[in-house]
Amino acid sequence: MIDQAEQAYKVSEITRIISGLLEPNLQQVTVEGEISNFRPASSGHWYFSLKDQDAVISAAMFRGRNSRLGFTPADGMLVRVTGSISVYAKRGSYQIIAERMQQAGTGDILAMLEERKQRLAREGIFATDRKRELPRLPQRVAVLTSPTGAAVRDILQVLQRRNAGLHVVVVPCAVQGSAAPREILRGLELIQRHDLGEVIILGRGGGSLEDLLPFSDEAVVRAIADCRIPTVSAVGHEIDWALSDYAADMRAPTPSAAAELVTENRLELYRQVLDRGRGIAAAFMQRLSSARSLIDRFEPQILQERYAAFQQPLLQRLDDAKEDLISAMQDRTRSSRQQLQLAHVSLEAMSPFAVLQRGYAIVYDDSRNEVVSRIAQAPPAGSSIGVVLADGRITASVTEAAQQEQT
Repeated sequence: MIDQAEQAYKVSEITRIISGLLEPNLQQVTVEGEISNFRPASSGHWYFSLKDQDAVISAAMFRGRNSRLGFTPADGMLVRVTGSISVYAKRGSYQIIAERMQQAGTGDILAMLEERKQRLAREGIFATDRKRELPRLPQRVAVLTSPTGAAVRDILQVLQRRNAGLHVVVVPCAVQGSAAPREILRGLELIQRHDLGEVIILGRGGGSLEDLLPFSDEAVVRAIADCRIPTVSAVGHEIDWALSDYAADMRAPTPSAAAELVTENRLELYRQVLDRGRGIAAAFMQRLSSARSLIDRFEPQILQERYAAFQQPLLQRLDDAKEDLISAMQDRTRSSRQQLQLAHVSLEAMSPFAVLQRGYAIVYDDSRNEVVSRIAQAPPAGSSIGVVLADGRITASVTEAAQQEQT
């Protein structure tokens, strides 16, 4: 018998041996574990890991199987997966090809995070009134992240493109593993002590739920909430989350988005200035036009026309009143003249001189200068009397005075 220690196997040969040992004996197994690093592919297939405290196994669930599932898996979810073990020769790894999946309860990590989240929320760590506005035009930005990861490259590229003159300080720290919380705390303290930035970007690229745990560390979350410099949390991809997102002044879905949040695009800012300048100029021209229109109302010709328009009705009323007054005076004069003429006629009719015109005379007693109208008033014979005629006077003597008999 050939000693297996002396026999040399090709990689493919030993892989086939392992496959022959595993696959026939583990065709229908049920594995309980916590989902980690869940990655749905564009083809519809799901790729993820199942883990417990001591081990991890890769898993895949193809589209034909997962389309019948009544829930969407997520990192930290505790599930039971039934399927067959398959050896993937290209990578030299084994995985479980899931045919069925059911929830087995909430994962330990998610349960721990939810408990911590609720407790910190009750303390007011995530309160909205604690959050501050980001400075619109910061001169200095501090970036707290891994100096070798893709996140810092994305952040620097965006900052350079949007504001090349910005002063950026990268404070290196571990972003996963047991040392990460301590280094993040040290970085936050360093930035504040030396005033390295007017705003802080704290973040990393995507990863599994376990990879992101340092950003949910309770000491880190409290330090972010107490930080005197406005902070942006940019942990993982858009679907990822950490408790730092709730404690920071603002959450960004990605590190690149965080860089866009803390900087104004120079071209966009230039366009805004131009737009506002045009708005101010337009408002000034409108005010100037209104002022000119107001001044134009006081030009001599316009004032003369406005005065004439104001005066004309008054002059018309004056002319009408004058005509009415003249007409009334003429009517009154005619009426008075008629009344005077009637009075004159009446006086003429009552005048004794009018009687004289008809052949009568008036006799005066010259001695007494009285009119003698009755025989009893006649002076004695020989007395002088005056006889007034229509056109003169006759002096006569009384020869006889006798009573005339009535017929």
